[in-house]
Amino acid sequence: MAEQLTLAQTATPAAGVRVPSADIYAPKWRNFIFVAPYLFFFTTLLVFPLLWGIWLSFHKADTFATGKFVGFGNYIRLFHDKVFLQSIWNTFYFVALTVPALALIGLFLALSLNRRTRSAAVLRTIFFSSSVLSVTIVTLIWRIVYIPNNGLLSLVYGWFGATAPSFISDPDLAMIGIAIATIWWCIGLPMMLFLSALQQIPQDIYEAAALDNANRWQTLRSITLPSIKRTFVLVIIIQIVLQFQLFGQPWLMTRGGPNNLTKPIVLYIYDTAFRRWDLGLGAAASEILFILILIAAMAQYLVTRRKGEL
Repeated sequence: MAEQLTLAQTATPAAGVRVPSADIYAPKWRNFIFVAPYLFFFTTLLVFPLLWGIWLSFHKADTFATGKFVGFGNYIRLFHDKVFLQSIWNTFYFVALTVPALALIGLFLALSLNRRTRSAAVLRTIFFSSSVLSVTIVTLIWRIVYIPNNGLLSLVYGWFGATAPSFISDPDLAMIGIAIATIWWCIGLPMMLFLSALQQIPQDIYEAAALDNANRWQTLRSITLPSIKRTFVLVIIIQIVLQFQLFGQPWLMTRGGPNNLTKPIVLYIYDTAFRRWDLGLGAAASEILFILILIAAMAQYLVTRRKGEL
């Protein structure tokens, strides 16, 4: 008994003595192993190319060697290039054509198909199915639609005795034709985002509004739209970022023509860096594109937030 008491006293710490304990919230460096794969790919595929592109934009370089340091010479050359300035205008024009249309049409489709019926499910599938197609398939479909005299559009216009507009060769309509094809292709994502937001709104709110004899317009304006304004901002920002990177549609449909009126910035970068082998100038153009996307997205976010708390 005495021996057990002695062991107990030995195992029990004396009063006032602080015994170190394991802190479960203390950082452990071995946890870095779990995020290391993501950090590796994030650094190698995003951070390093961005920094290398900035460094390259200050040099005269081609695919074989990096020449001398030229400072802002490549940027000065860009802003004296009429084709580059035209490509900036083309890109903004395309974004203005597509982003509002994608947001509004996507919202309209989501409001129309936000019901649990078989027909609504089928229509949602149909509208979303175009989003899974590749840009090659999309442009092939719309080139068939736009074929002069024998295309689907010409056939429909012929039923009414009219002549179909030439969306590919007409300088005033070429970018509009590309925008129509892009809206048809990309409408699925905004529609599904709005549908997801609409289905998160509690039905009790709509039932209370019905008891107050609120009509559909009042319900839409006072309940639905305020509840999905975060999603609306998200859709706008996502589409701005995506549509600023326009490349495949004009390359496959018009090759940037007629007269460079459908050549966006990305197509200009491709022609400059990989067809004219001027990597320094192409890198400078890509950095300007990055800045334009950042400014446009942040401006949209700040303007929307200033109008009301998100």
